[in-house]
Amino acid sequence: MIKTVIFDLGKTLVPFDFERSYRSLEETCGRRAEEIAGRLWATDLVTRFETGLVEPEEFVRSCAACLDVELDYARFCEIWSRIFFIDDPLIPETLLESLRRRYRLLLLSNTNAIHFDMLRESFPPLRHFDSYVLSYEVKAMKPAPEIYREAVARAGCRPEECFYADDIPAYVEGARRLGIRAVQFRSLQQLETDMRAHGIEW
Repeated sequence: MIKTVIFDLGKTLVPFDFERSYRSLEETCGRRAEEIAGRLWATDLVTRFETGLVEPEEFVRSCAACLDVELDYARFCEIWSRIFFIDDPLIPETLLESLRRRYRLLLLSNTNAIHFDMLRESFPPLRHFDSYVLSYEVKAMKPAPEIYREAVARAGCRPEECFYADDIPAYVEGARRLGIRAVQFRSLQQLETDMRAHGIEW
């Protein structure tokens, strides 16, 4: 029997597109979005930031150095967080509300302090979760087993009593290796079908 329902964040709860931030940085940096993306992803800076190995202020300074430009911290954080389409959630808040009445509800996400601080303030559906398992706090990113173990610990039940939805197949498989009942998120209709198949009611 399922006791805890766990959701991924990006492209499961809410859509996102990094291109939006890169386009917004074009004028500030004097570089095309493609070059901005190429320079940042040629380093391991974003990965280290989302693994909690770099603090937000250091991340912004390092981005400025990578792009050879001065960046105002607050302005950069605002632009960096434009990736999310917070007004167009993929899972309705009403479904989260209903699920929480019957199950423990967890969020499991590869994310960073800048993005999550913004979402905590601007994305109301997050208030329905009992706990957030975040890569930058756990110091591990999916599909590393450590982050799933932390999710199971926060769930307070056995792995097979947890249901997890994530849009990335490798992250679904990572959860399954620990015994979690995991499915790939493709659409709301598909998610509801999978939840019913696992005996989840809402």
